[in-house]
Amino acid sequence: MKNRVKEKLLQQETVFGTFSWAASEGVVEALGYAGFDFLVIDTEHSPIDEGKAVSLLRVAQLKGLSPFVRVRDASRDAILKMLDGGAAGLIVPGLVSVEEVQQMIRHGKYAPLGERGFAQSRPAGFGFEPFAKDIPSYFELCNRETLLLPMCETAGFLNQVEEIADLPGVDGIFVGPFDLSVALQAPGQFNTPVFISALQRIVAACQANRKPAMIFCANADMASRFSAMGYKWLALGIDLQVLVASYRSLVQEVQQDLSKQP
Repeated sequence: MKNRVKEKLLQQETVFGTFSWAASEGVVEALGYAGFDFLVIDTEHSPIDEGKAVSLLRVAQLKGLSPFVRVRDASRDAILKMLDGGAAGLIVPGLVSVEEVQQMIRHGKYAPLGERGFAQSRPAGFGFEPFAKDIPSYFELCNRETLLLPMCETAGFLNQVEEIADLPGVDGIFVGPFDLSVALQAPGQFNTPVFISALQRIVAACQANRKPAMIFCANADMASRFSAMGYKWLALGIDLQVLVASYRSLVQEVQQDLSKQP
């Protein structure tokens, strides 16, 4: 049950992955050949439901990808089902306060950190994995290896980021740059002093607590800039958007070549 992404981050390595909206086992299988460390199955902005998400988790694990899920909200139901489905960690959106993050921890961590409901589900091999035989040690293992990542994408969260990063049970912070730029009243503007200051504040809060800072990168330039700020956990694009961009580029290349023919 070792979390390989966590191990790499502890070694100060940069880890790479992407978001999946495709709801396709074939796409997830193909992404296993792309050189990624992790995959984020997005149940917030895509039509992927919980049953499909578990199927995609299985494929990702078979292809050596650490599978994370962005859940739809911080409710007990949303968090518990994806953890029981075998997610290596959860990204939790829409949080605006310390209290909401504490609710996330209550639902997502076993005692003594939280109040996660117990079930010997997929991560426990349905009760047959040797490491799941002793319940207290299994709780400790899950709390250590299953990561909870609240999203910093609201002004309320940003204003309390130091306190949130310090909470036991918060394993890192994921930055949604687009929503954060909206919250800072400059939608899609990533070079403003206010936005840059916000990113620096978030990564500093994470570093002060020896926790990783994760961020979405829509392109290679964003990835390079954010990495230079100290972000070691980079989510590179969304599978469907990359698919469209790649095919558009291919079509344009062929059209250009054909236009040069006599």
